[in-house]
Amino acid sequence: MSALKRLQIDDGMIANLKQKAVAKQTIQTHAAFDFKWKQAGSYGSKAFQTHLTTWLRRRYLGDDPARLRQWFDGDAKLILDAGCGAGLPALALFGDYLRRHDYLGVDLSGVVASARANFAAHHMPGDFLQADFLALPIAAQSIDIVFAEGVLHHTDDTGRAICCLARKLKTGGRFLFYVYAQKAVIREMTDDHIRRYLAAMSDEEAWQALKPLSRLGQRLGRMDVEIDVPEDIPFLGIAKGRMSLQRFFYWYVCKMFHHEEFDFDEMHHINFDWFRPQNCHRHTPEQIEHYCEAAALAIEHMDVQRSGITVVARKEAARP
Repeated sequence: MSALKRLQIDDGMIANLKQKAVAKQTIQTHAAFDFKWKQAGSYGSKAFQTHLTTWLRRRYLGDDPARLRQWFDGDAKLILDAGCGAGLPALALFGDYLRRHDYLGVDLSGVVASARANFAAHHMPGDFLQADFLALPIAAQSIDIVFAEGVLHHTDDTGRAICCLARKLKTGGRFLFYVYAQKAVIREMTDDHIRRYLAAMSDEEAWQALKPLSRLGQRLGRMDVEIDVPEDIPFLGIAKGRMSLQRFFYWYVCKMFHHEEFDFDEMHHINFDWFRPQNCHRHTPEQIEHYCEAAALAIEHMDVQRSGITVVARKEAARP
């Protein structure tokens, strides 16, 4: 049975979803992603896919495939991919488990057409909806696994989004999500300045405007230069240690992504993904722990990195 049939979502409900009003900033954010995913040459290479798979499985699984077997043990599970994008994260993380379980990918942008095509190319079953995943006509306690990879921080309120989706989870169901972490002081200021600078531009103008920054990141990444920060500088969020010059700029000054196996468009894709959306919240681990507690989610696994916070949480029974 398909995910839509299990959830009893019919054509009439889908038509109503498309008519729902969405906040202006949310529309801008999703339009930016719609534009980004249409840059097909910026994310399809083998190097990009390999990096994505490795990165996802390290964060969610701790490189332990047994976790996937545990999550999908028993009867067919119902998976909600909230903000599915082009479907690539679900394909990379869940792999062949998607063949034996029911998947629903939801995204507000038209990228769901690409997600459907990517699933078909991998011969994977799945249902897809272009809709606001926070407004789905899904009853509480309906979903076994909610997956929200890098999307909750793009909603109007991350904590509210977590609570909303957690209500859809069955008791004992799992919520898998990744949100941006709060960065060093200068990096936060620079990132917000660039985001404001791009705000009045069209997506195409912003894509072009960011290219000099991406080229600088590429140039820094090709330099064989390391620096040694001798001491922590707490009031700037800078940690002591040895790193490349590119990494120092990346973590403490301005996001200029570089990966030696990526071409320019792939690196530029990642920079655009960061700077263009106007909804772009950053969080501390303590905030995420608070959000999960408020949503009756018990954290089973939390991977905290400078880039972001990955959580696997289990829905607790209703409190008396």
